[in-house]
Amino acid sequence: MAFTKDDIIAALKTIFDPEIPVNIWDMGLIYTIDISDKLVRIEMTFTSPTCPMMEELLAQVKDAVSKVVAPIPVQVDLVWEPAWDLSRMSDAAKIELDLTNSGW
Repeated sequence: MAFTKDDIIAALKTIFDPEIPVNIWDMGLIYTIDISDKLVRIEMTFTSPTCPMMEELLAQVKDAVSKVVAPIPVQVDLVWEPAWDLSRMSDAAKIELDLTNSGW
């Protein structure tokens, strides 16, 4: 394979929810990245099941990762367990959103 997990993470860091100025990786929305010779499988979630950008963001993840791992297919699975919470965010995301004093 001519790519690494870090290459996939770099692609994921280019995707932002338009309402939040933090990329989906640092938001902690990506739960799993499974890489095999036949498939790259991503498990991700959202901060809310009513996110109006859900379908668009799922498509952006598939597209961004597909560009890195081609010709291996990409499967993006939406999961709700475990539920997302602020503890999943990176320190950089917490600083960006001014959540450093929130107890997390």
